[in-house]
Amino acid sequence: MLLSSSYCSASSLEQSGDVLHLLLPAVTLGASIAVEDDYQGSWQLIKSGVVSRVAVEGLKYAIDKQRPDGSGDDSFPSGHTADTFAAATFVQQRYGWQWAIPAYVAAGYVGYTRVASDNHYLEDVLAGAAIGIVSGLYFTDPYKGITISPIAGKDNYGIYISGTF
Repeated sequence: MLLSSSYCSASSLEQSGDVLHLLLPAVTLGASIAVEDDYQGSWQLIKSGVVSRVAVEGLKYAIDKQRPDGSGDDSFPSGHTADTFAAATFVQQRYGWQWAIPAYVAAGYVGYTRVASDNHYLEDVLAGAAIGIVSGLYFTDPYKGITISPIAGKDNYGIYISGTF
């Protein structure tokens, strides 16, 4: 029973990482489309994600590294981590740290789940994160339109919106 319980926990952990791996880029794309009228940010996110994924798949093809669980020879680098860190870096570069911190926490959690579920080694996740970050930095320009920031103070909570109209 203990072995079965441990297996379910690892499986749930892996599944939560898989969900965040899809959810973070999707929510980022949706938010970018909703915030910007010209879709320039969306295009930057797409370029960042595609280039990051092409780099990951090229390295996976070129480097035959066995996964910790023995399920294949495509361990290096982690695509899940590259995808989520590319999205988090896009958020940071385009909209600022106030929105990027939760995105980076989610991306870090995805990397953690890849190691904890024996799909990758730590160096695979670190390489994936580096690829995603570099891609996000290269393709993303800061947003020059409306700035939306959460605010919180003593008895005050809300959203600060500023821009040029």
